[in-house]
Amino acid sequence: MAPDAVASLYMVNLDCADPRGMAAFYSALLGWQMLYCEDDYSMVSNGSTSIGFGRIDGYTAPPWPDERHAKQYHLDFRVEDPAQAEATSRELGATVPEFQPGGDRWRVFLDPEGRPFCLVPARAES
Repeated sequence: MAPDAVASLYMVNLDCADPRGMAAFYSALLGWQMLYCEDDYSMVSNGSTSIGFGRIDGYTAPPWPDERHAKQYHLDFRVEDPAQAEATSRELGATVPEFQPGGDRWRVFLDPEGRPFCLVPARAES
């Protein structure tokens, strides 16, 4: 932890309809270990940061884009090979929405439940 920090990011928890399915998708996408896999809650981790998935009855993904509400959050993933990352994302069940506000700086995808995430080419960081 940085000397002036009072906290460090340990985990992000996402609401979903299918924790097992979401953990399997993100585990495969990120190459992270699935630490916990149950119907109501599942978790993946790289050993320092984790993503948890909690089942919510009646869950529906946020629309993308949603002009009626402000964007709340989404996950960005740095990728070395954007074409390979896109192909793998699609093979795992992600879709590509028509609305792509990032140009060549990032590409928006929707996970299998419709939650947006972005793939950001490593070269685009600065």
